[in-house]
Amino acid sequence: MSDVIRLLPDHVANQIAAGEVVQRPASVVKELLENAIDAGANSIKLIVKDAGRQGIEVIDNGVGMSGTDARMAFERHATSKISRTEDIFQIRTKGFRGEALASIAAVAQVDLRTRRETEELGTHIVIHGGELKSQEPVVTPVGTMISVRNLFYNVPARRNFLKSNQVELRHILDEFHRVALAHESIDFQLISNDVEVFRLTGTHTAQRILHIFGKKMQGQLVPVNEETDVVKITGFIGKPESAKKSRGEQFFFANNRFIKSGYLHKALQHAFENLISPGEHPAYFIFLEIDPEKIDINIHPTKTEIKFEDEAAIYGQLRAAVKHALGQYQVTPALDFDRPDWDIPIMKQNRDLKMPEIQVDRNYNPFQTEFNLRGMTTPGAGGTFHHYELETHAKPSPELFSKAEETPLKVMQWQQAYLITEYQDDLLLIDQHRAHQSVLYQKFIKSKNKNALSQQLLFAIEMELSHNEKEKIKNSEEFWIGYGFDFVIDEDLLMVNAIPGDMQSDMILPLFQDFLSSDEAISTTDPADELAKYMAKAASIKKGTRLGVDQMQHLVQELFALEQFIYSPFGKRIFKSINLHEISKFLD
Repeated sequence: MSDVIRLLPDHVANQIAAGEVVQRPASVVKELLENAIDAGANSIKLIVKDAGRQGIEVIDNGVGMSGTDARMAFERHATSKISRTEDIFQIRTKGFRGEALASIAAVAQVDLRTRRETEELGTHIVIHGGELKSQEPVVTPVGTMISVRNLFYNVPARRNFLKSNQVELRHILDEFHRVALAHESIDFQLISNDVEVFRLTGTHTAQRILHIFGKKMQGQLVPVNEETDVVKITGFIGKPESAKKSRGEQFFFANNRFIKSGYLHKALQHAFENLISPGEHPAYFIFLEIDPEKIDINIHPTKTEIKFEDEAAIYGQLRAAVKHALGQYQVTPALDFDRPDWDIPIMKQNRDLKMPEIQVDRNYNPFQTEFNLRGMTTPGAGGTFHHYELETHAKPSPELFSKAEETPLKVMQWQQAYLITEYQDDLLLIDQHRAHQSVLYQKFIKSKNKNALSQQLLFAIEMELSHNEKEKIKNSEEFWIGYGFDFVIDEDLLMVNAIPGDMQSDMILPLFQDFLSSDEAISTTDPADELAKYMAKAASIKKGTRLGVDQMQHLVQELFALEQFIYSPFGKRIFKSINLHEISKFLD
């Protein structure tokens, strides 16, 4: 039997190695921006075409490279940062492995122009798929210009795994934000498809945050500043009222390198305990300065995950620093122990206690009212209702209503959250919010692009948007219009001027917030369907809403007239059927 183990050809080995570093266009953006920073640039321009699929170009005014260095930069494990193992634990630069350019060149067409200030001519190198095509002198400015075209052109399977342009551009923006936040003194420019998205001038950290995430962060930042023998912690946290359901404005940096750490994120969450609702995430921009010997950044090719020598100590100090910052700026309630008496109510002595009076209508029977089908309405502000009608009424499902009811439908409300009704000796427990959500969802789906009625608002509803949020709204604008919305976006301000006739103004901000917090809002194959879900969620009756008998009866009737009434638009079970045998078992 012949030998089966053999060395891989260089071009195959390089393509496999590239898979660890270059996962999508944003990976290329990250590596090239970090190279420009390591080169000492104070002005960096990023240009992308078709979300990086067709082209990514980075231009910097750094120190540039000699002809020999420029060629060596594309060799695997060629680096100027380390020469021995111990050097890894003294790293303060972005890159050091010598993998980035070699990996990128293995799966793309790369054009590099670079010149040092001490040289009259620079170097022009062209590499396609890891193969050197040419190297020659060229007239070029001091610094480096590198262009990456047709990413994954020679690995079509990898290219097929890329998402839509909107999703890939969002990943590019994320990488741009991370680098720009960590280096606020550098000028950055981002151009996408010939449109300038960002032009950031050198400034301080707080101003850089506002320039990236918009005016909504104005007045919402609380500074954090704490230093110990283990770590120096600086940066900003958002006030509790700025916390959101989605994660997106959470940044950790270790020695100016963006890192991901679920462990440290928990420290922030614990510091905000009892200040934000469960499921919400505070904004934070935290910079950790640590002795390089106390961390290991060499555990992942992208270097976004690191190991701390004393992780527990950093956790505790970070939590304490954030709590201290919240207290310093009077965000958390505090007791003044220097005050001789606190406002604690004390019951007066010899005061008669009076038992509360409870009135009970012992003749009340929730099943006495006969069913009377009248138009139920969509809940609006203050508990008022507005009439709606479905275009068609399907017959009730034969599985649930196989026989015509001989007696009127009986229904009651429990805990102002659930509806209870009876069918063929079974007890049905219905979630009123999910039921109404399903009814409205079907209504909105049927009404889209069919001359949807709009109501003009006397005063526009305004909402501050980050750049990413603005892009989400723009990318789905036609679907909002199809449902009857009318709005304009002026810089980072959304102004809603008209809304669907079946919605109330106080539903609009929660609707936009839910839509923007969902990645599916723009990545789904049918954005109109996704938008209808969030419209139904915003407009449906909530738990805690008291319903009249007619409203309860009509909601149940409308629910079981739907073709699909088992699950809500978000996949949640709408009702539970309990038979007599199950109830008997409960009581045994």
